[in-house]
Amino acid sequence: MDTDAVRHIDDPLYEKLRSENMEAFNAAKAKQSPLPSFAHGDFRGLDLRGMDAQGLDLSHAYFRGADLRGIDFSDTRMEGASIAGAKISGCFFPRQLHADEIVMSLNHGTRMRYDTHK
Repeated sequence: MDTDAVRHIDDPLYEKLRSENMEAFNAAKAKQSPLPSFAHGDFRGLDLRGMDAQGLDLSHAYFRGADLRGIDFSDTRMEGASIAGAKISGCFFPRQLHADEIVMSLNHGTRMRYDTHK
C-alpha cells in the first residue's frame, strides 16, 4: 500500500465526518480516547463547518473544495495537508504554519509544510 495515498479510513468517527454530521462527530469525539488518526484522509468537497478539530491528526489529508469556514485547527496536526480551493474564512491554523504555505496550498494545491518540533 502507498503510505502517501489519500484514503478512506475504516473508523466510525471518520464516517461521521464523511456524512457531514458535525453534531454527531463532536459528541462521539468528546467520548473517545485516544483519537484515531485521520492522516491521509479524504475530505474532498465536504462541509466540515462546526467540526471540533482539537487534537486531530489531519496530516497529509486532502481537503480540495471542502468548506472549512470557522474551524479552529490551531491544535491540529496539518503538515502535508492540501486545501486546494477550500473555503477557509475564519479558520485558525497551527501557529507554526506560515501564511504563504496556506496561500500556496489554497491556490495551487501544494502540501502545507511546517516545523512540528517547535
